Amino acid sequence: MSSDVGMPEPGEIVICTVREITSHGIYLNLDQYEAMNGFLHVSEISTGWVKNIERVAKVSQKLVLKVIRANRMRREIDLSLRQVTNEERRAKVIEWKREERALAIVGAVKNRLGLSDEQTKALVAKLEEEFGTLYASLEAAAKKKEKAFQSLELPPETAKVVAEVAGEKIVPPRYEVGALVEMSSKSPDGIDHIKKTLLAAADSTSAEVHITYAGAPRYRIRITADDYKQAEKALDGVIEKVKDGVGKHDGFSFKREISRKYGGAA
Repeated sequence: MSSDVGMPEPGEIVICTVREITSHGIYLNLDQYEAMNGFLHVSEISTGWVKNIERVAKVSQKLVLKVIRANRMRREIDLSLRQVTNEERRAKVIEWKREERALAIVGAVKNRLGLSDEQTKALVAKLEEEFGTLYASLEAAAKKKEKAFQSLELPPETAKVVAEVAGEKIVPPRYEVGALVEMSSKSPDGIDHIKKTLLAAADSTSAEVHITYAGAPRYRIRITADDYKQAEKALDGVIEKVKDGVGKHDGFSFKREISRKYGGAA
C-alpha cells in the first residue's frame, strides 16, 4: 500500500515496527504509513494474561497487527495482535514481501535508466493503475517481457529495462496438476493402442504434458502451465481425449492427484 493514502481504516491489517516497549503496551511505527504512530495495548496482545511483554516482541521487530481505532486529529492508531487471524497474518506478510521486492526492482530500474524521483513516481503510478499493484505489473513483465506493457505506451527503453530487471528478480509461478489413469485394452495390440491413445491426448493441447508409466495398468499424467485454471482446463481435455480413445469394452478410470505451485513470491 502506498504511504500517501492518508490513514488506515479500522479492520485493516498493517505491518508495524516496534519502537518502544512499556509495562502497559507497545509503541510502534506503521511502516506503510510514513511511520505513523501506533499503540498496542497489553489487553490487545493476547486473549490471556501477558506477564512479560518483552517476551512478545523486541524493539525493531516487525509485527502484523489489526487497526481497531484511528484518531485522525492526533494521527495515532490503536492496534490489536490478538484479533489477527493466522490467515490474515500470512496474507499480509506475502503482500508486504511482494511490495518490498517490487520497490527494490523499481529502485534498480531507476538507477539503470537514470530516472529522477518524479519520473520514477510517474512510472510506478502508471504501472499500478494498469495492473492494480506494482508487484503484479512486474510479475507480468517477468512472464511476458516488454509485451506486458503494450497498452501503456511506455518508452521502448523503459519497457525493456523494467522487463529485464523483473526477469532477473522474479521467478513467475508455475502450476502443476495431474491425474493417475488406469487403462486396459482387450485388443491384440493393446499396449500399442494405449500408447497411441496417450500420445494423441498429449498432442491435443499446447500445454506442457508429461506422461509416465506407473505400473500396469496405471499411467501418470502431469500438466504444467503459467496459470492454474489453464492447467486444469488442459488436464480435463487430455483426460477426455484418453477416455474417447479407449475402446467400448476397454477399461478406463482416473484419480486426481495433488496440485503444486512452483516459483512466484513467498
